[in-house]
Order: sequence, then structure tokens, then C-alpha cells
Amino acid sequence: MKLSSQIARFAAAAVLSVTAFGAYAADAAPIKNIVLVHGFFADGSGWEAVAKILMHDGFKVSVVQQPETSFEDDVKATTRVIEAQDGPSILVGHSYGGAVITEAGNHDKVAGLVYVAAFQPDAGESPMDLTKKMPPATKAIKATQDGYLYFDEAMFHADFAADVPAAQASFMAISQVMPAAKAFGVPISKAAWRTKPSWAVVATADRAINPDLERFMTKRAESKTIEIKNSSHVAYMSHPAEVAKLIKQAASQSGKSQ
Repeated sequence: MKLSSQIARFAAAAVLSVTAFGAYAADAAPIKNIVLVHGFFADGSGWEAVAKILMHDGFKVSVVQQPETSFEDDVKATTRVIEAQDGPSILVGHSYGGAVITEAGNHDKVAGLVYVAAFQPDAGESPMDLTKKMPPATKAIKATQDGYLYFDEAMFHADFAADVPAAQASFMAISQVMPAAKAFGVPISKAAWRTKPSWAVVATADRAINPDLERFMTKRAESKTIEIKNSSHVAYMSHPAEVAKLIKQAASQSGKSQ
């Protein structure tokens, strides 16, 4: 074989190897977009500590400020943020936000789901349906005459955010978002966790969602789950490092399947 032919074949093999390695690297690249969705009685600012960790580690973070005027409005608000991303995203939901991401997560640009002390309804099921199966410890959720919900300020620290400083919980109580009660009873049309990988946090001292209900939902969804001991409902605020670590795991592992 002529030397020139040997060189040409070697060069071609090298190009194929580089191309294959590049394709593998692209496949293995973690997702870089993280979309965070809050739950009832809170707003997006509660994600600040988690967001700072993720951004420090190179992720692009977006926080949805859904209006909580209806389930449909909340899904639409989340979908707008998903569609604004420059590529696939990991969608993260807390509490009622878990129902929102279960519906909005069917979008093609969502690669994986992370549930943080959150509802994971199945198709035809609502958060209210799940709560009836295993009621929470708290009795502090009240309704206004015009159909909105609020969390009794006197019980907010103990039953919603027991492991954050009292002063912080007090301000959260007086600045809480009042969601439309009807949003809680809307069933999911298609559960994204049925077709996409999911991860979950169980808050073992949660009084707003029964921890056993969280375990039931994560097991049913076959979510990769961690339990945070003695965590209140707001695990993302009281244990941001653990929550951010799980989100990063989701981003890395979902990226390999893209």
C-alpha cells in the first residue's frame, strides 16, 4: 500500500473517531437550563438560595412567577418560561408546583422533572384527590369567601416553615400569595413523569403534605428519591444544598439520554 493511501486512511479514521467522540460528548453533556416553579402560599423568591448555588455552578436558572389564579394560567406561565429557554430544561416544582410541572412537563423542551416536597398527580388526578388519600397534619389552610386560600399566619411557622428562622417565616406569612382554591382540584390531563425521568425530595417533617403521601407518589412515579430528615415543607429553603445537588444530578443524568 502506498504511503499516501495509508495516510489518507489514517486521517479518515481519525476524523471518524473525533466525530464519534464529539457526538458522545454532546450526548453526555448535562442540561444547563433549570426552571423553578413555586407552590401555594409562596412566590419565586423562595428559590433564591437554590438558584445561587446552581448559577455558581454554571447553570442558567429561570424562576416562574405563576399567578395562581387558575391551574390553566399557572401551566401557561410555566410553559412560556420553558419555551424561552435556548435548549432542553430540567423542570423543578415545589408543593402545588409539582402538579404544574406534571402538566407543563409534557413539553418537548423538558428533559426531566424534579419534585421537592411536591404533588405528583397521575392523569385524571388532582392534588385535592391525593390529599384526601392521606391528609396532612396541618389544619391551618383556610378559604376566603370569594374562593381563595390562605395559610393561617399564627400557624405558618410551625406548619409550613418550621426549620427556617422565625423572623423569615413571619415575613413569609404576611407576604404569602393567596391561590385560587379551584386550582387545587383540577385533574392532570397527562402525567409527564410517565414518559420522562424524575427525581424527588421527601421532607420527613412536612406538615403541609403528608410525608407518607410524598413517599407513595415518588414510589409510584419511580422517581429517584432522597429523604431530608426533619425538613419542613419548604425543604428548598431550609436545605438548599441538598436540593440543588439533586437538581444537578437530574441535569447530568437527563443530559445523557438526550
